[in-house]
Amino acid sequence: MISVNDLKNGLTLELDNGLWSVVEFLHVKPGKGAAFVRTKLKNVETGNVLEKTFRAGEKVAKAMLNRKEMQFLYKAGEEFVMMDMESYEQLQLTKDQVGDGVKYLKEDMVVQVLMHDTKIIGVDIPAHVELKVVDTPPAEKGNTAQGGTKPATLETGAVVNVPFFVSNDDVIRVDTRTNEYLDRV
Repeated sequence: MISVNDLKNGLTLELDNGLWSVVEFLHVKPGKGAAFVRTKLKNVETGNVLEKTFRAGEKVAKAMLNRKEMQFLYKAGEEFVMMDMESYEQLQLTKDQVGDGVKYLKEDMVVQVLMHDTKIIGVDIPAHVELKVVDTPPAEKGNTAQGGTKPATLETGAVVNVPFFVSNDDVIRVDTRTNEYLDRV
């Protein structure tokens, strides 16, 4: 059990016979009355979003999640084949199980697979990945004065806005949480 005063973004809770991830939380101490915690929770299985208010100090059940290090091997049709780094056992995940990070997955990348009991609930990919630019418009003379950006398609199919000096075949570092260009490698 964990106090709602200790909630953090990304924490997973067991509420109402389901797994809920904390998307947002706000501690509110009104001038009159008791303090409370207003939260926005996302159901891990269905993706539904729920806004729920708790009394300050109320206890909730924290979900016990296991993290398993796995390597992404290849994409087989619509499924993603992962290999357990310890037992070399392979399993196939759907696009829904992988989540938003699917656009940054490249072969041989090591990821963290989140499991609750034996059920896979998500995949955490690294915060920063290095990917090759496969398609971006050429820089035009004079474009760099304003420090603008242009779209670039990466080797995994993701599209990121990059500075004008980035060209095809450059390798760039991208923040997977915000989908932003960080630097050229």
